[in-house]
Amino acid sequence: MPETSVVTLSRHILEEERRHPEASGQFTSVLLEVALAAKIISREVNKAGLVDDIMGSTGEENLHGERVQKLDAYADEVIYKALDHTGTLCCMGSEEHEGLLPIPDRFPKGEYVLLFDPLDGSSNIDVNVSIGTIFSIHRRVSGPEGSDGLLEDCLQPGKNQVAAGYVVYGSSTILVYTSGNGVHGFTLDPSIGEFLLSHPDIRMPDGVGNIYSVNESYYRRWSPGQQRFVSELKTSDPPFTSRYIGSMVADVHRTLLKGGIFMYPPEVRKPGGKLRLLYEAAPMAFLVEQAGGKATDGRRDLLEIEPTSLHQRTPLYVGSRELVDRAAEYLAQDDL
Repeated sequence: MPETSVVTLSRHILEEERRHPEASGQFTSVLLEVALAAKIISREVNKAGLVDDIMGSTGEENLHGERVQKLDAYADEVIYKALDHTGTLCCMGSEEHEGLLPIPDRFPKGEYVLLFDPLDGSSNIDVNVSIGTIFSIHRRVSGPEGSDGLLEDCLQPGKNQVAAGYVVYGSSTILVYTSGNGVHGFTLDPSIGEFLLSHPDIRMPDGVGNIYSVNESYYRRWSPGQQRFVSELKTSDPPFTSRYIGSMVADVHRTLLKGGIFMYPPEVRKPGGKLRLLYEAAPMAFLVEQAGGKATDGRRDLLEIEPTSLHQRTPLYVGSRELVDRAAEYLAQDDL
């Protein structure tokens, strides 16, 4: 066979596994099943506007008081059903469910935990703006092996993640992941149904970039330090460019490739932040730091935060290291 530069996601993951002779194959299986779920979700997302029964709200609210979109519910079920029977997981956690998602008794239990946001930015579905899926994988810390997972298996700091990633459903479908050995992106070729390596070894650009991303409609709700930081970005020479999509996956994906900073700061009404630590912030922090960037909650290294609840919220500053550090300097002035 001739040499080929085509590298599928499955080939890439299997080659990574060969570097670890002790590997059982469970971790590989988790990643491949997540990729399968992403393909199924991508297919449905691409039908938006053509099939009426996947558009709009279910008429229900989730535990966060947010309206559940039909594709939210669909994506949540697809991911769960793709992995509940594999024997690789001891439990799962979803942004859409209040408690742990147990593995059914009829299936074996594995050594990993999957945490996921099934459809980030779902309010953008009806207007054809990029949305995404975020996932995080931990190794279980409870025992014995083969038993049901416990809450403590999910409530681990981000530094304990063995892998994290996201899928962007946009002009193309791209899966980006890290298992602690660099960050790699794969674009779905719908003609063959495979994710192909398109962005090997992603590194954040040198320097600070020239883009900041934040919802400036909340300016009056920010602390003085946050306001001063954004004002500095606007008036620097040359000034930074503002880009905000309103879908965190898409905004962080751009930040990862182009540099700059993405922020979801605390507000007067939400001093603890809005983003979920386990399902959104920690996976993105792990990815960006693996690509040479940095992530904090404005004061602490985000990967060091010890979670106390499944749906704990946090502020998030993620992007080029120098900009994230500069934001922290401004925020520290609020304490003086």
